[in-house]
Amino acid sequence: MKKAEILDEIWEVIEDRAIHPSETSYTTGILTHKKGVDKTLEKVGEECTEFIIAVKNGDKKRVSEEAADLIFHLLLALKRSDLPLQSVWDELSSRRH
Repeated sequence: MKKAEILDEIWEVIEDRAIHPSETSYTTGILTHKKGVDKTLEKVGEECTEFIIAVKNGDKKRVSEEAADLIFHLLLALKRSDLPLQSVWDELSSRRH
């Protein structure tokens, strides 16, 4: 699977969980948490800190795991802010010119 394809696939799952909540879904739990957007942002901060520590410790396996967690929670934060993922792709693309 291509790199962007996995991000698009994850984004589709996030979008689906936002429209069709599932009581057993972690994604739904974060998107509908009683703390609202604060819970999502707490998770971004937590994962960012764990990523930084993994990089600092030179633990490549943990860096990979924490990077994946950070990207996932960043996508959740984008969804909570009602920003389409395409706007991020467009911004990144505009920086290449």
